[in-house]
Amino acid sequence: MTLRNILLGATMLCATATPAFAYAQDAAPADTTDTTDYGNEIIVTASKRSQTLQDTPVAVSVTSAADLENAQIRDLIDLQSSVPSLRVSQLQSSANTNFIIRGFGNGANNAGIEPSVGVFIDGVYRSRSAAQIGDLPNVERIEVLRGPQSTLFGKNASAGVISIVTQKPQYEFGGSLEATYGNFDAITVKGDVTGPIGDTVAFSIGGSYNRRDGYAQDLKLGTDVNDRNRWGVRGQLLFEPTDALSIRLIGDYDKIDENCCIAGNVIAGPTIAITNALAGGPSVDANNPFSYDVYNNFLSSNEIENYGGSAQIDYDLGSMAFTSITAYRQVRALTNQDSDFTGADLIGENSQDLGIDTFTQEVRLTSDFDGPLNFLLGGYYFNEKIDQENDIRFGTQFRPYADQLIRASTGNALNVNSLEALLGSANGTNYAGSFFRAGDGLDEAYKLKDEAFSIFGTVDFDVTDRLTLTLGGNYTKDRKRFSTNVISSDVFSGVDLAGSGGRVLAQQAIATQVGAFIGLPAGQLADAAQIQAFAQAQPAGFGQIVAGANQFGALNANLTTAQAAADTNPLTVGNPFLALRPFQFLPPFLNLPNAVEDGKTNDSDFSYSVRAAYELTDTVNVYATYATGFKASSVNLSRDSRPLASDLPAIISGGLGVPNLGTGSRFAEPEESTVYEFGLKGQWSVAALNLAVFKQSIKGFQSNVFTGTGFALANAGKQSTFGIEFDGSVRPVDGLNLTLAATYLDAKYDSFVNSAFGDISGTTPAGIPALAMSMGATYTHEFGGGTRAIAHVDYQYESPVQIVEGLSGFAPGVVEGLKREVNQLNASFTLALTNGLEVGVWGRNLTNAQYLTTIFPAVAQAGSVSGYPSQPRTYGGTVRFKF
Repeated sequence: MTLRNILLGATMLCATATPAFAYAQDAAPADTTDTTDYGNEIIVTASKRSQTLQDTPVAVSVTSAADLENAQIRDLIDLQSSVPSLRVSQLQSSANTNFIIRGFGNGANNAGIEPSVGVFIDGVYRSRSAAQIGDLPNVERIEVLRGPQSTLFGKNASAGVISIVTQKPQYEFGGSLEATYGNFDAITVKGDVTGPIGDTVAFSIGGSYNRRDGYAQDLKLGTDVNDRNRWGVRGQLLFEPTDALSIRLIGDYDKIDENCCIAGNVIAGPTIAITNALAGGPSVDANNPFSYDVYNNFLSSNEIENYGGSAQIDYDLGSMAFTSITAYRQVRALTNQDSDFTGADLIGENSQDLGIDTFTQEVRLTSDFDGPLNFLLGGYYFNEKIDQENDIRFGTQFRPYADQLIRASTGNALNVNSLEALLGSANGTNYAGSFFRAGDGLDEAYKLKDEAFSIFGTVDFDVTDRLTLTLGGNYTKDRKRFSTNVISSDVFSGVDLAGSGGRVLAQQAIATQVGAFIGLPAGQLADAAQIQAFAQAQPAGFGQIVAGANQFGALNANLTTAQAAADTNPLTVGNPFLALRPFQFLPPFLNLPNAVEDGKTNDSDFSYSVRAAYELTDTVNVYATYATGFKASSVNLSRDSRPLASDLPAIISGGLGVPNLGTGSRFAEPEESTVYEFGLKGQWSVAALNLAVFKQSIKGFQSNVFTGTGFALANAGKQSTFGIEFDGSVRPVDGLNLTLAATYLDAKYDSFVNSAFGDISGTTPAGIPALAMSMGATYTHEFGGGTRAIAHVDYQYESPVQIVEGLSGFAPGVVEGLKREVNQLNASFTLALTNGLEVGVWGRNLTNAQYLTTIFPAVAQAGSVSGYPSQPRTYGGTVRFKF
């Protein structure tokens, strides 16, 4: 058996890690021959130099334009079916997409929390997920860089980078037009055209229209939901006045107008009976998230505009090259959602009006000397402004809903009306009809300004013809200023029931009624001696007051031990009002900046990397890397922002306290990541493989967990992952390309004492599968005359994994039993004619695999769990013409 056969067999058996599929450096639309590069031959720019994948000593996955067409990958959410180390999830709106690489990532749900995985399109950083899922025309390739990349990218790359590269304008006229029709009446139209304007100027313009009916049904509103409705346009100009100078101008605009995203009922808790009664029928499809049947009061809306422009200047200085990328972008997102996800009108509005304005500037100088030493030196400037307004309102049925909850929690001793009367009597306020009133809630306004700069660079030294040492560094300075203006109109949440306040209110209630019994003027309180005398003289009457009229029991500090012991209501032990604190959903907010909290963060860091790359043979390269990464503080721009416990004494002593002021966090401290990595890359005539073994950790991982009433932002002490990534491709016969990619991850929280669920140190972070893999096959058969038939199939697998760390209020084992396992099969068949016409059929998730992307405690519904179900089977046909 020859060495070649041994390598071939080994590759076919264990090729794993990233999607090799078919790679193409430059598209050739009108060429009907198969000129595709395979394996590690593709040119990438992961290290900000043009190199083959084989020669790039970085763990990087590349998905080419051909892969995107064959696998029908329509946005970054679908990309995870080809890149096992990448997880992408869309959460409660079209504006919230979360990217995770090697188990590390965050950033959705809160505009103040920047992602750990940076997304770049043509070198321009997209700071928020609303700007990251557009249907881009003419994508050349997508590079996924795994591990900290701070020494090459100027902003938030502590976990990895997704770099999307589109094709430059061409000097030869050409283009493409594509139309797709699929189930759920899905219609997608995409097109682009490119060509010369003169000898030194070329253009390209492309656009897309993507719509689909919803795959879920709202049985209360009688309409489909989770639809798709988006379009965009992107234009480019390329100026090359000399051989040395190139200027690339890009402008784009895209719009999303969709209803998204449904949450199904995973566990139906005790409140479901109440919401069913209020809704006059089913309020959820209980315990059945994959029925795709939901009940809501109004359609969730997502109106998102994303637009901007960039200018890239490349100047060849001979032995050096200068690059400048200037960009300005805006995101405008107006969203609203029925956030209780039931047919009862509990949350009447949960809207957000978000504006993000971002300016970035990158410059870099790259050498290309003949000698052993070369360098890259760069600078990066980032300036972003965020204006965000939120509104959350009680619906028309929240008051009767709260009435039932209060009755249940007090053993029918209280309802909303009697609670209003009791507390009103205690402090002389008329609360009648004011608790849980429809339309009351929070008016929120947040502002944030982020200004940052980085100086980064790498130095390559060729020790020998085969050994290269690389040193990299990045100094980052990041300053944030933020302010809030949040006003609560939730009257009940503004009543102080905590600590001695609750006891005082109870004492006042008793004193008011005793005063009326003994004939004091209206509203005058009986003092302690009068109460004690009345209790001794008329014990039956006093018992009626404390147990009947007051409906609470022995609360007055002057009551005797015997009288207190005679009270049989457990709610009266200590402060009974504390039992009602969970119903204070939207308490008054302490705005900042204030005298104690300045609303500022100021972070700086120096990240570095050390790498050795060695060419074992002409076909096998190895590398070893130690690298660090950094992500600056993230700000909690939400109603869940709370002062630190350490600041609370100064806030109280300074007279800044508001009723029911709790503690939490205003921002999370920076993330600092490290990775030890060993890699091997092999490229042969019929096979290629890439292996990476690593130990990666993040100190201060910024965790943002939904608790049922809000999000808890906290720093984990340390999260670490040991992993193995291995991918490969092989062409056993002409026309057949087989791929297998897999990732093994062993992740844990080394330290996480202050999580939303207590000390979870030593546990496995939720949502990170131990094994994820993607395998595929593409067969191209060429008929006489150049006509080709292309058949493609790929399969995605993720081993069972616990979906969330935990949920409060559930018995052990309940939440842990909710697992996610992914088994997804995709396929396509295309007939490509010599005249540029292509006709194909495709299907994604052909087996209709069902899994929950995430779960969370149902909003204001203790004991219930909601979750986002995976998309069902989709299929369709495509006609494409390339010219």
